[in-house]
Amino acid sequence: MDLKKDVQKQFGKSADSYVSSTIHKDGKDLLKLVEMASINGEEKLLDVATGGGHTANAFAPFVKKATAVDLTPEMLAAAEKFIKGNGHQNVDFVQGDAENLPFHNEEFDIVTCRIAPHHFSNINKFVEEVQRVLKPNGQFLLDDNVVPEADEFDQFYNTIEKVRDYSHFRAWKKSEWLRLLELSGFEIEEWHRFDKTFRFDSWCNRMNLPQVEKEKLVEYMNGSSDKIKNKFRIVIEEDQIISFQGEAVVLKAIKR
Repeated sequence: MDLKKDVQKQFGKSADSYVSSTIHKDGKDLLKLVEMASINGEEKLLDVATGGGHTANAFAPFVKKATAVDLTPEMLAAAEKFIKGNGHQNVDFVQGDAENLPFHNEEFDIVTCRIAPHHFSNINKFVEEVQRVLKPNGQFLLDDNVVPEADEFDQFYNTIEKVRDYSHFRAWKKSEWLRLLELSGFEIEEWHRFDKTFRFDSWCNRMNLPQVEKEKLVEYMNGSSDKIKNKFRIVIEEDQIISFQGEAVVLKAIKR
């Protein structure tokens, strides 16, 4: 599928910047994800779409075995360098697709996925795969950017993300996630909403966005309604976008 090739191409060239990205390595959402997990030290954990490896790295000291899976070989190599550089020896690295995981049924106690599902073209298939590889009563810990319930806010956020990153598929509404997970046989045990402040320049630069595309984004955001500017806390100085605010959901769901 072309989108998967886009993801590999985009993240292949951005791998190192994702390891060092402040929003990925220092987010309070990552601490919350670890805090929400029920862990006794004997668990096998799978981190789907590991990216820079921050989630697998955070959980490695607390579980028996972690497996980091990613579609993009360069990402996986960057994650392995980062995690092994931190001294963790209990993490395996596997290339694989979130919508077709290369693992046996009921293999893992915990599945994590952080700041990634907005790249998946079929989240129904992804959630099915998580359900399949989890043991009964296994924990699914999800963390991703979401959009507000109002359609105009949804459209605005997904539009700017798509301009900035052609491998972006869709950030989903909170209600869409809750509905999908419950219909897929999960019980949602805990969830939190976080504000996320994006510094415009570093947000664009992380994707190596060409100047002409960056200017398109500035024009689009400058031209948006006051309602949108207020909702997304868009900070503009001398016609330049300084920052804006998005949101993320962190949740724990149990396989029933």
